[in-house]
Amino acid sequence: MKSIKYNKLIRDKMPQIIERSGNKVVIEKLRDTDFIFYLHSKLREEIIQYEDDNSVDKIADIIEVLYSILEYKGVSINQFEKIRLKKAQKIGSFKEKILLKEVIENQEGSILSDLNIV
Repeated sequence: MKSIKYNKLIRDKMPQIIERSGNKVVIEKLRDTDFIFYLHSKLREEIIQYEDDNSVDKIADIIEVLYSILEYKGVSINQFEKIRLKKAQKIGSFKEKILLKEVIENQEGSILSDLNIV
């Protein structure tokens, strides 16, 4: 028998799906502090996969991880959407496709770092 080690966060139904294929799984239920670490790792993994194939399916995976992070932080999707809309109203979204090429600062410094934009 061959064993492959993964140590990665998987979706809830994956152990049953793997076992239905005739394989055995070894799983662990994570503590909250470990869970958020693996959620962040999973987010990076999903973003890399999206960059490779640009599929809407991969965006759905990213959103699923983000929803789990929001739930972990105790933030509902409605609360999150209010935060997102407020930020979009304050500084806009990305509809205009604007690329910032350069900022020539005045004596007072840059507002961009104050807004957490760069």
